[in-house]
Amino acid sequence: MNILLTGGSANGKSTYAESICVRLPGPRYYIAAMRPYGSESQKKIERHRIMRADKGFETFERYTDLKGLVLPEKGTVLLECMCNLTANEMFDDLGNMRDPSSDIIEGIENLKKQSRDLIVVTNDVGGDIYGYSDSTMEYMRILGKLNAYLAKDFDTVIEVVAGIPLPVKGEII
Repeated sequence: MNILLTGGSANGKSTYAESICVRLPGPRYYIAAMRPYGSESQKKIERHRIMRADKGFETFERYTDLKGLVLPEKGTVLLECMCNLTANEMFDDLGNMRDPSSDIIEGIENLKKQSRDLIVVTNDVGGDIYGYSDSTMEYMRILGKLNAYLAKDFDTVIEVVAGIPLPVKGEII
């Protein structure tokens, strides 16, 4: 089963995603896409490590190139999260920008082939699309396009609002 979890920032998506994973058969793989930039990202990464401790996850820190990732065996895969992956693939270290959509879709397809169950966490973007720089608007456009692709392709789509999962497509697991 392929599950897309969406919602606003800090709304409980990660906690809910992990609660789904622990109910599904292992092995469990956590694909961490957040690059450790600065103290705030380090704090968030550490919080997520603590959250998933003792839940049986094998963690792969993979900031780009999901299409090249090879997992040890089929299992339950949690990708955390599309927002970071998209930004990492879209902007290089010098700030140059490209559309990474086809590479990301290939990467998701690679994960699907290697998993029994795939859970992807993303953020809902585009509700407040005014006043941003051109590059931020392009990022939001690309992430929105990728989210729409996944929502159409995946079996289940759940929006998490204030920690409450709301089914958009399929059933709550």
